[in-house]
Amino acid sequence: MKKIKITFWISTGLLSLMMLMSASMYLFKNADVSQVFLSLGYPTYIIYPLAIAKILGLVAIWTNKSKALKEWAYAGFFFDFVLAFFAHVMVKDGDQMGALVALILLAVSYMMGKKMNAN
Repeated sequence: MKKIKITFWISTGLLSLMMLMSASMYLFKNADVSQVFLSLGYPTYIIYPLAIAKILGLVAIWTNKSKALKEWAYAGFFFDFVLAFFAHVMVKDGDQMGALVALILLAVSYMMGKKMNAN
């Protein structure tokens, strides 16, 4: 049980750091992020809402107030990471590793959280 808790906290912590860094770049380095979004074929008007959604998703995961809200947060992150991964693959820019690492951290966090709650 202790290994499960440690794995959960480490994976969730690393995922949170990635999302906070991403959201802060979206908010404070908007011009740079806009260029990346345009190169990936995404509209730039989704940058600020996506930053806010990432922060709110982390709040939902960490506060654990609502089980349904936590599930939606995990689902939202899943779709974000999968779309980011394939966007980078399609434009062949070689930057898909960040999305893949985030997806792995998300899966580990989710599965370990489920195991913790089952016991």
